Amino acid sequence: MALIGAVALIVIGPEKLPRVARTVGALLGKAQRYVADVKAEVNRSMELDELKKMKDTVEGAARDVQTSMQTTASDFEKDWAATTAGLDGSTTASSDGTTAESFVQYPEYKHPKKHWRVKQGAMPQWYKARTGVRTKALSGAARVARYRPQKLN
Repeated sequence: MALIGAVALIVIGPEKLPRVARTVGALLGKAQRYVADVKAEVNRSMELDELKKMKDTVEGAARDVQTSMQTTASDFEKDWAATTAGLDGSTTASSDGTTAESFVQYPEYKHPKKHWRVKQGAMPQWYKARTGVRTKALSGAARVARYRPQKLN
């Protein structure tokens, strides 16, 4: 490097050497940035190709899963139809010689809360019981009988 610098100093001269050095440095910097951009572009294209291959394999696996699910669903529907074929209320004989008796038909489920349109109190019953809030009204005679002081004998 020192030899190249000495030859440049003699050939170019001391007045023009700093300007030439700046120009050469700027050109080398541009060249390095260009090479780095080309490398980055090549890396991106290689990663894109890898991602496309991975996408194709994932799509193939998804198609395989979908077809297996469809075949499993159709097999299940066939088995279900075969199993429930004799459950129409009559006694039928199955393939192993046993008989399937008719099943008891239960009524449709009905929610236990009968009057859902009636507004409920805002305070829950457990809170009323814990804090001592009166939930039942007593008649006057019942209140007198309950709270009358006991006679001492």
